[in-house]
Amino acid sequence: MAAAALARLATALLLLEAQVACEYGMVHVLSESGTPRGKDYCILYNPQWAHLPQDLGKAVSVCSRLALAAWLCFLPSLRERPESPQAGGRPGQGPPASGAWSLLQLRNWTASLLCSPSDLPASGFGNQIPLVARGNCTFYEKVRLAQSSGARGLLIVSKEKLVPPGGNKTQYEEIGIPVALLSHRDMLDIFRSFGQAARVALYAPSEPVLDYNMVIIFIMAVGTVAVGGYWAGSRDVKKRSMKHKRDDGPEKQEDEAVDVTPVMICVFVVLCCCMLVLLYHLYDQLVYAIIGIFCLASSTGLYSCLAPCVRRLPFCRCRVPDNSLPYFHKRPQARMLLLALFCIAVSVVWGVFRNEDQWAWVLQDALGVAFCLYMLKTIRLPTFKACTLLLLVLFIYDVFFVFVTPFLTRSGNSIMVEVATGPSDSATREKLPMVLKVPRLSASPLALCDRPFSLLGFGDILVPGLLVAYCHRFGLQAQSSRIYFVACTVAYGVGLLVTFVALALMQRGQPALLYLVPCTLVTSFLVALWRRELGAFWTGSGFAKDLPQTQWAPAPADSPQPPKDSDAPLSPQPASQEPVRSTVPPEQPQEPSTPEATEASAPAQEPRTLSSSTLESEGQTQAQPSPAAQPGTSA
Repeated sequence: MAAAALARLATALLLLEAQVACEYGMVHVLSESGTPRGKDYCILYNPQWAHLPQDLGKAVSVCSRLALAAWLCFLPSLRERPESPQAGGRPGQGPPASGAWSLLQLRNWTASLLCSPSDLPASGFGNQIPLVARGNCTFYEKVRLAQSSGARGLLIVSKEKLVPPGGNKTQYEEIGIPVALLSHRDMLDIFRSFGQAARVALYAPSEPVLDYNMVIIFIMAVGTVAVGGYWAGSRDVKKRSMKHKRDDGPEKQEDEAVDVTPVMICVFVVLCCCMLVLLYHLYDQLVYAIIGIFCLASSTGLYSCLAPCVRRLPFCRCRVPDNSLPYFHKRPQARMLLLALFCIAVSVVWGVFRNEDQWAWVLQDALGVAFCLYMLKTIRLPTFKACTLLLLVLFIYDVFFVFVTPFLTRSGNSIMVEVATGPSDSATREKLPMVLKVPRLSASPLALCDRPFSLLGFGDILVPGLLVAYCHRFGLQAQSSRIYFVACTVAYGVGLLVTFVALALMQRGQPALLYLVPCTLVTSFLVALWRRELGAFWTGSGFAKDLPQTQWAPAPADSPQPPKDSDAPLSPQPASQEPVRSTVPPEQPQEPSTPEATEASAPAQEPRTLSSSTLESEGQTQAQPSPAAQPGTSA
């Protein structure tokens, strides 16, 4: 008996699930005057009432057959009346003109709730699709009255959130016309754009497996990671080699990178969790603060990316006069001021027109890419240990807020997806700008109704990008022919492709770090293991393993000089770089270098990039070679 009760309960649940099945569809609207320009609007329908054709061509052919059948029914009465030149296929008129019967006439009956026979028009809804208001009775009562009055479909206008028009199995078998819900806002736009005389066709095209806009997102994401990682790694190595050189030129070096510590990682993740929860509960109050922060940060990032290019221009090098203003006392160049104004203007234009879906996404993506490049250049992970900690913690964070939070929220929605796409009940209708967004290139109900853009969060670029930057920096310092950088970048691209495949198969928002973190971390680990540099790669000190700290230290006065054929390693000075300046005062006695030592070290010179720790130890403990051995060197 218990098994039978469980079986009945399961059957009831399945039946209940079937009764509320719903799909997105589209209603194509054209003006009755015959203008070729039409527009699609979103509808929510239940396929158990009646199925909709998958393409507009089939919908038009169905409408044509219905209109022709309705005209033929009144053919005897038409013989007794003169033909009317007006098209429309209604009784008392001649046959419709070419293309006039391709769509059904839309009848505005929203003043009525259509809950009783008295709400029906005297002439009925013959060969029409009426628009009626929602409320006061069930969907079945409305569609039954519409069908009995000759309607070919029913659109119910709702001012509230669209819900599937449900019924029971008997009602589904009785009704043979489609019924769908249309938002009140779309209804107003239809009559504002096409007037009261409009023709429509209902259809539901199938969703594409993968939209072509994913190619654009893939190129932008992989390109940003590759360029940002390459730029950050090269810049860091260059700054290490130039650390002890004076920069008295008009343009100072850019700001130092910030090394991320484990404590900073933990604090950052906690702040991310708190901010995400606050946005979920107080979205309308905090979204404008996030938009303002994005405008400020993206303009700074755009300036940082364009500044190296502008500094190469041969004009506008004049500086502002001497002054005591907070920033202008540094006397910046006129071209840099113009660049700053340009970056601010771009950010302001996006902020003002951010909701223009036609073109504002281009500015948002450009500003977003610049922001990501700036962050990759500024934030630095010093070791693979720090990279692993950051990526694993954010991996858990991403999976939790996408897959676990639906079981913790009342609505059953993912907190991450809800915040990224904007809550459906948001009064502001604003979207968070911290994503790359590209409009869907294929026409589909999902693109029209629910998700018109494909999104990729900045975190899915920045977090793996920091690992790519570390791989490039380590590869340069360890002289490994950039194999770490190339392998990690390719792994990121593969992980992004796996994310797209999972998105197409599951048809729901995916935590990209679920696929990106394993691909990049495992690939970097395997490359280091294959090259037998895992220990150095883990601690970030592999580039200094062949440079003992004592080899540059000055020998005591009473110690003998190394013989000419000595096997003791000597650290040569790179031929392509300037000699490292010593911090020893000029009056400190220098250790004279013997001709034998000079001759022994001369043929063994090879170019090498030195680490920052080696350079720092050299600057503090090394004695300056004699002027005869290193001409042009000063303390």
